[in-house]
Amino acid sequence: MQYVKIKDVIVEQIDAGMLAPRQKLPSERKLAESFNTTRVTLREALSLLEADGKIYREDRRGWFISPEPIRYDPTQTLNFTNMALAQNRVPKTELMMAKALLANKQASLLLGLKPFSDVYQIDRVRYLEDRPVVYVTNYVRPELFPNLLTFDLSQSLTDIYRDHFAVEYQTVRYRITTSSLLGHMAQALRATSGTPAMVVERINYNQQGELIDCGIEYWRHDAICIESLAKLTVAR
Repeated sequence: MQYVKIKDVIVEQIDAGMLAPRQKLPSERKLAESFNTTRVTLREALSLLEADGKIYREDRRGWFISPEPIRYDPTQTLNFTNMALAQNRVPKTELMMAKALLANKQASLLLGLKPFSDVYQIDRVRYLEDRPVVYVTNYVRPELFPNLLTFDLSQSLTDIYRDHFAVEYQTVRYRITTSSLLGHMAQALRATSGTPAMVVERINYNQQGELIDCGIEYWRHDAICIESLAKLTVAR
């Protein structure tokens, strides 16, 4: 099948270093001409490359070569900034929204809240090398963190909790699923609607075992690699 051969050629060029991370590919028209194929066949090859995490698409900008994904270890408590810096990446966080409101169904379910409970919702976009890679929504129990919305919420919540409220994460429960980027999330991540996403759901508990907040992270699927080390106890 021609589209598989086209995909293999582009993969070889990436692996050989002929195409650099974040490099923009030529237009679909020019690529189709260079491979002597139709744009329909070319798009099938590009779709395979996107599914494999080799390339990514930015809405109205075109296709780009994917950098190495960031390694995400659920057993580590590093915040996004420190995790990125430890891997020689350049992080940035943009605050999209922060307000107090009545908990929606998702917040109520994750935080175990009663109907019509108050909650803080904090939405942020995180970047690596100026590329938006993850849209994060945090729901926070306001009675545990009064005046939280007055802080600079482009900074780490982990650091704010520790430095200003003497609260630290003690236990974190993770749930990892797949989804698609739609609507405002796709727009914020410069993605086309329907782009694959990896969803990391975190429910966080403090030193006393209280459930204090939760986070839902919608990652560009090519930008993240879940990696961990488990130490097993051998039964005797």
